[in-house]
Amino acid sequence: MSARPDSAAPPRLHRALGTLDLVLMNLAAIIGLRWISVAAQLGPSSLILWVLAALTFLIPSALTVVELGSRMPGEGGFYLWSKAAFGEMHGFIAGWSYWISNLVFFPSLLLYAAGVILYVPGGHWLALRDNGSYNTVMSMAILWLATLLNIVGLERAKWLQNLGAIATWCAGAFMLVGGFIAFQRFGSATIFASTTLVPDLAKRDTLIGFATIALGCSGLELGLILGDEIKEPRRTVPRAVFISGALVALIYIAGTASLLVALPAAQVNSISGIPQALAAIAGRLGEPLLGNAAALFVAIGATGALGAWITGTARLPFLFGIDRYLPRSLGAVHPRFGSPYAALVMQGVLSSLVLLCAVAGSAIREAYQVLVDMTVILALMPLLYMFAALPVLRLRRIGGEAGLTLIPGGPIVAWLVALSGFAVTLAAVLFAMLPPEGAAHPMRFVLKVVGGTIGLMAVGLACFFRGRKS
Repeated sequence: MSARPDSAAPPRLHRALGTLDLVLMNLAAIIGLRWISVAAQLGPSSLILWVLAALTFLIPSALTVVELGSRMPGEGGFYLWSKAAFGEMHGFIAGWSYWISNLVFFPSLLLYAAGVILYVPGGHWLALRDNGSYNTVMSMAILWLATLLNIVGLERAKWLQNLGAIATWCAGAFMLVGGFIAFQRFGSATIFASTTLVPDLAKRDTLIGFATIALGCSGLELGLILGDEIKEPRRTVPRAVFISGALVALIYIAGTASLLVALPAAQVNSISGIPQALAAIAGRLGEPLLGNAAALFVAIGATGALGAWITGTARLPFLFGIDRYLPRSLGAVHPRFGSPYAALVMQGVLSSLVLLCAVAGSAIREAYQVLVDMTVILALMPLLYMFAALPVLRLRRIGGEAGLTLIPGGPIVAWLVALSGFAVTLAAVLFAMLPPEGAAHPMRFVLKVVGGTIGLMAVGLACFFRGRKS
């Protein structure tokens, strides 16, 4: 008798990501030009904060991701590592908080992209910045374009994030080159001196700013969630992670310096700061059309970033479905495209609902703002698990030792890497709970953020225990 045909086997995810794809995915996901705007508002001291974040967080993240990805290269990344180190419930908590944080992050990124698009025609559409209908329609169009591309397969979806990474590079290159030329001709709009470069760690805004900068450096773990979709992961992952980490640090530090050369810190807007600076540089050079082109690059970069995060985070509810913590249907793979289409559709619907809340009435917008403040806490909690898992899985020799890419220097260096990453992440979580200076009701702010975070985690745990029981 003949063997069963291959078509009888269940559909599987496709291995579609090579080294270049993973590098571009990391760049698209991690490099948020708006984080440069947020950092620049702190003035020249933000440059030192970027360097501190790179030394104490970005480099430990890269080393941790590479070793754990080498030990356990399967689909799920930190979700798998947390489960192996601390058990099923903690693995679920790590995955749930990461996924929930991105449901809130997507609308803020969409609204940012919609706002940047208005700068492409040269400022003629800026009157639409606060128009709810425009923001809703444009954001929905971008969200579902990225979602549908993912549904028809990672082979196609990866080109959106690749294009976004290239566009981000082009915008960053314009900032660097244009800022340098403007500096030579007109000087700097910001004074760089020893007194302005040293961060004032006694100020609450500096601590909160560092928490945001640490969040801006996170994302190297995203690509490892697609472990079963990476070609030759034990060779591809180390190359891609180290290349990505170096480029991320370079762009953030150089980009912030260029922005401060173009604009004084007091004039930098957290949302429109980058297109605003690009337009200012182009205007000072006498080439306003360059500002329009640069704004287009920023908009494409934001869209590519959204595509990268949609690609990665959809794998979490997909795995929750396979593990029965959420409905089993979420673990379905498209028979033709090899994509987790059910998880993608559900994630798109939930993101759309959160987006509608963001542009709704003032009371709902206030609630959404609390969700945004919670994003930092929820997004960084899984990284606490990741850094804590490093010494545990190393001690247990998960994956063995031969043929793995390990942190050089032995157990002591590995512990120092884990402690550095864990300490900075924990500090960022605690700083994110602090109310901003001048808040009318600081205690109410803290209660809303902490209480809301606990509430969302309680929902997740309810799903976990119900799924485990069934």
